[in-house]
Amino acid sequence: MRSDAIKKGLERAPHRSLLKAMGYTNEEIRRPLVGVVHAHNEIIPGHIHLDKICEAVKTGVRIAGGTPIAFATIGVCDGIAMNHSGMKYSLASREIVADSVEIMANAHPFDALVLIPNCDKVVPGMLMAMLRVNIPAIMVSGGPMLTGRYRGKDVHLVSVFEGVGRVKANTMTMEELNELEEAACPGCGSCAGMFTANSMNCLTEALGLGLPGNGTIPAVSSARIRLAKQAGMSVMNLLAEDIRPRDIATRDAFENAMAVDMALGCSTNTVLHVPAVAREAGVDLPLTTFNEVSVRTPHLCSLIPGGPHSMQQLDEAGGVAAVMSEMDGLHPEVMTVTGKSLRENLEGVASRNAEVIRPLTNPYHKVGGIAILYGNLAPDGAAIKQSAVADEMLKHAGPARVFNSEEEAQEAILAGNINAGDVVIIRYCGPKGGPGMPEMLSPTSAIIGMGLGKSVALITDGRFSGGTQGACIGHVSPEAAECGPIGLVEEGDRIIIDIPNQSLQLEVTDDELEKRRANWQPPAPKITTGYVARYARQVTSGSTGAVLKDK
Repeated sequence: MRSDAIKKGLERAPHRSLLKAMGYTNEEIRRPLVGVVHAHNEIIPGHIHLDKICEAVKTGVRIAGGTPIAFATIGVCDGIAMNHSGMKYSLASREIVADSVEIMANAHPFDALVLIPNCDKVVPGMLMAMLRVNIPAIMVSGGPMLTGRYRGKDVHLVSVFEGVGRVKANTMTMEELNELEEAACPGCGSCAGMFTANSMNCLTEALGLGLPGNGTIPAVSSARIRLAKQAGMSVMNLLAEDIRPRDIATRDAFENAMAVDMALGCSTNTVLHVPAVAREAGVDLPLTTFNEVSVRTPHLCSLIPGGPHSMQQLDEAGGVAAVMSEMDGLHPEVMTVTGKSLRENLEGVASRNAEVIRPLTNPYHKVGGIAILYGNLAPDGAAIKQSAVADEMLKHAGPARVFNSEEEAQEAILAGNINAGDVVIIRYCGPKGGPGMPEMLSPTSAIIGMGLGKSVALITDGRFSGGTQGACIGHVSPEAAECGPIGLVEEGDRIIIDIPNQSLQLEVTDDELEKRRANWQPPAPKITTGYVARYARQVTSGSTGAVLKDK
């Protein structure tokens, strides 16, 4: 066993002594040592209950003959970090999560790992570490939050963000917003809806690195505790069979996960995270792969925020496994953490609700939920959640309204200075320029709340929350801070968006762009000290997953 390096033989007596200092018995030391990596803290609703998930995992490990040893990593709540300087640290935290798990798993040579994330950057960070360390491992998330209820309607965190715009537009009173605020987030779990956290937890399951139910079983359900115990037991089987993450996360498995991404209508943040995770597995996933998969994968589920159905309804309909059972073109023989192939896992599985999970013969859209747009405004690509775009905005042309920060744009939107037909440009918000590629949930929600969701587009080199809906195009690459064309746009320039044809054009001649480029000056760094300053110097483009440079 890998842990023999710290527990066997004469020279390991000091190591055993340190283990005994914590109360471990000789019998516990002799057993396989299983690291139980959790992100429990008291600042994230999705993580507040992970101590209970951790205890359930440890029970499962003990049942199956292992010795569980828990340790923690960091997490950032994107909702709480939104619309202030804290958002510069969110995406950057993914690398810290991955590095910290790698450090702990290798400094203390565990035989296997169970990883317990729940929220946006923690899930991909743990997946990256899982594949980097490549010892038998399984992931079990904390599960989604239930939707809230407000005056007879399902509500969620994004309802509150949009409520701010409604108050400004005088279509909601402050008293009504206060009532909504009390009701929107009813308890623990990752925010209700197919936002980034739930997207990544579903894709973990589709990739084969989480058990069936990982993405959809509600956080408050006893089934989530049982799933955690099963994960603890299952990792011991993976150890016995020497099945490792890279045996599971093959090119075929990533294509399966991307197809599920399209069928579910997941967050555009998956365009950042899936290639970053694949890179750790040694699998090359260029951005163009998303369009290739999208073209052949119908959109089968219309989930919050772009549609009416909740995560709880998706779970009741059969969850991710039921979605996969409806799909064609998957690679069925890939291995999964159940120790069985995907084909074996899906035997006898079927959708229980043909409206929540539509059949291929009646999809919500004939193509997948995400599209990558290209053109002279985004030579290296830009991402949009096309399943959450109103039909009126699939093709749109209008004048650019240019802002060099989210704060400037938010102020203009809430002041009523954005008009129907405008194309809001928010730039210098990319991985380097942000720094940290901040999410734009506040301005996108304000646009919806102000009643402009079917007449105004927003384009940024930053990114969007999975809670974003509307004609919101992010990850524009190259970013403005690298003198990408988005940094050369001027107020009033005409922007042409054609989502069905995957096109994003700036109606300015090449000669004019070259003149502007010659006069362009790089902006001063917004943060000059600490981790995020180092991150800005080392991070790559959003088109390559915003991973850090190797050198």
